[in-house]
Amino acid sequence: MAQAFQRHRHPTSSLFATDGKPHPRQDTLMAVTLVVGALAFITAQFHGLHLLSSWAGLVGIITGAYGQFISETTRERTLLIIGLGASAIGFFLGMARGGLFGGLLG
Repeated sequence: MAQAFQRHRHPTSSLFATDGKPHPRQDTLMAVTLVVGALAFITAQFHGLHLLSSWAGLVGIITGAYGQFISETTRERTLLIIGLGASAIGFFLGMARGGLFGGLLG
């Protein structure tokens, strides 16, 4: 009877709280998006690396978008948005400085 009156507590109320279940696919997409986004952002700072930054940015945008589609926790969504932002900046700067093919085609 006492169990009926007990309050149900949430494990944590943190921004990065997880649901206690493993999410290997989502965590892999999150890590790939963060790494590729960092690569795209850093290489976009150099004019000669526009091919690398634009392709890395495109890959980061695609993996981040799919990761957002299947994400289940706030932690995953937060880190995916950070990776997506870095990928987008790298992609757009790479496109402005020469694009995906950079004069290799025509």
